[in-house]
Amino acid sequence: MKKLAVSLTAISLLVLWASPLRGGQDEIRIWKEFVKMLRDDQLTMDRIRPLAPLSKESQIEVLNIFRRGAVWEEWEAEPEIVLYDNFVNFIIPLKGKFGKLTHYCFMFLAENDEWYYRHVEAIFIRLDKISSLPASDFPDLQESQKAWMREELYWSKMVWLFNDLSEKEGKESALRIFRDGAGYFVAARAWVPFVPPSRAFILYLCWEQANLRGNEVTLEKLEEDEAVVKMNPLYFQIYRHAGHLKKQISFKDYRMIFEEIWKERAQNAGWDLQIDMRGVQCIFRFKR
Repeated sequence: MKKLAVSLTAISLLVLWASPLRGGQDEIRIWKEFVKMLRDDQLTMDRIRPLAPLSKESQIEVLNIFRRGAVWEEWEAEPEIVLYDNFVNFIIPLKGKFGKLTHYCFMFLAENDEWYYRHVEAIFIRLDKISSLPASDFPDLQESQKAWMREELYWSKMVWLFNDLSEKEGKESALRIFRDGAGYFVAARAWVPFVPPSRAFILYLCWEQANLRGNEVTLEKLEEDEAVVKMNPLYFQIYRHAGHLKKQISFKDYRMIFEEIWKERAQNAGWDLQIDMRGVQCIFRFKR
């Protein structure tokens, strides 16, 4: 199972102000009933109360991904339980059939002797571990998780802005906010002053996307008149896993924004760019 990062911009900073418990029988019962329903594909819409503005349908879709890739022995382990008010959170490490071991937080609402599934997160901050005040040291996350969060927050805001401007002025006008090619090329020449400008652009692109943005980047070819860069941008991974973006923008428009950004950047640096996609992997083919 591929690591899921199904988070909302305002939700991904999860704060659980409570003490972790080993859990009483009621909480263990909730977890066991949920796992059985999920395994048997019997979890119905009336059992789901998603975090707003997520939909019940989007949560069923996410859970189906878990179900299809599940190694059910993993789900039989006793999870860590964190309680506050009438909310129950289960933290459990899962690998599944295809992925790497990842800790997930499954969130539930307990009400009137019933339970309702809310959300699952692969990114959650253990701020409940702060034991005393004043405090100036806060629990941290892995760099890859923070890169995901930064990109999701940024692109969620930019999608909102694109939609707002598209409605008022049209898509072509809205695309202007993404055209930063001149400034991007200035950055490449200023911060990589040791090689010719066209080469600096390609090298800076690789460094910036890998080290600032947290993307997987491979520079495969760099010659005077041709360059090839392979990249797995978080940009497309976020769209795949963040249900709120699918509700706000079509994949066609989302991809259009990406291509507008990079083709305009390349043009400013004197390159023609062709972008090929294989799933979430992008192959940039630059020519002069």
